[in-house]
Amino acid sequence: MQPEPILAVSGLRTVFHIAGGDVVAVRDLDLTVAAGETVALVGESGSGKSVTGLSVMGLLPRGIGRIAAGTLRLRRKSGEMVELQAIGGEALRRVRGNDIGMVFQEPLTSLNPVYTVGEQIAEPIRIHLGRSRREAWAQAVRLLEDVGIPDPARRAGQYPHELSGGMRQRATIAMALACDPALLIADEPTTALDVTIQAQILDLLARLQQERGMGMLFVTHNLGVVAEIADRVAVMYAGSIVETGSVTRVFAHPRHPYTKGLMRSVPRLGEATALKEAGTPLPTISGSVPSLVNLPPGCPFAPRCPYRIDACVSAYPPLADTGEGQLSRCIRWQEV
Repeated sequence: MQPEPILAVSGLRTVFHIAGGDVVAVRDLDLTVAAGETVALVGESGSGKSVTGLSVMGLLPRGIGRIAAGTLRLRRKSGEMVELQAIGGEALRRVRGNDIGMVFQEPLTSLNPVYTVGEQIAEPIRIHLGRSRREAWAQAVRLLEDVGIPDPARRAGQYPHELSGGMRQRATIAMALACDPALLIADEPTTALDVTIQAQILDLLARLQQERGMGMLFVTHNLGVVAEIADRVAVMYAGSIVETGSVTRVFAHPRHPYTKGLMRSVPRLGEATALKEAGTPLPTISGSVPSLVNLPPGCPFAPRCPYRIDACVSAYPPLADTGEGQLSRCIRWQEV
């Protein structure tokens, strides 16, 4: 019998209230993350990836965003299962930063510019673990050393703007891991970094996860990163998961037209030059992502889909089991 997952999301529906009415940003999302497992959320910008992470963290903008339906269950470090949407206030603050850590996309805006890096890492250690200021500071320095920052004692006393982009991202990882969380949510943590630093950050995350045994929800639009770091992948489109399964299975045998289009759009070594010489454009997915304010009827990908038939626009397709743990939200998955 498999242990209960660290994170279990069922039927999540996240809504934003705007001037024109409610907009569904995440629709009927089911997701689990186990201890020691990395699950990647992948898709174009605006597909709902970051909103999913913010929903789990309880960080939706107050008065604008809300969870309209679904359950989010977290197994805390103590072993207790809690329903995150059912708690709030001080109870949620005891979970956030302690049992769940989050690495945000842009460290310069997620770090407070008026506090030193060491102070920001030490704060959750004092609040959640009850350490003294001296003990928390010493642990912050050790965490900076763990994430590969040279001369950590000196760097702990510096402000975010005094660090390079790679060092700032390492500092945010140290802050997210300060209380040894059961679950880490990494929201595109390598997007603003050059490829060399990106590789170092990915190696760092993989090493820390292996050492600590935590689950990780990794949000990205980079399929190369998914192939390197993830065990399972969930492909999102217009707020819905359209395909999910092991990385090996989904990458080798995509069963949704959108996933297949994403895979074909990834440039391969030598391909761009060959296509240019032949006068052939790079493969792309035609059309654009629909507005969440006015989604098309039926399958949201239907207007862009080469496999579209009349039935695709008449009803929202369910996730179909395509075998070996792979699911596809396409009624024609056998032909993709």
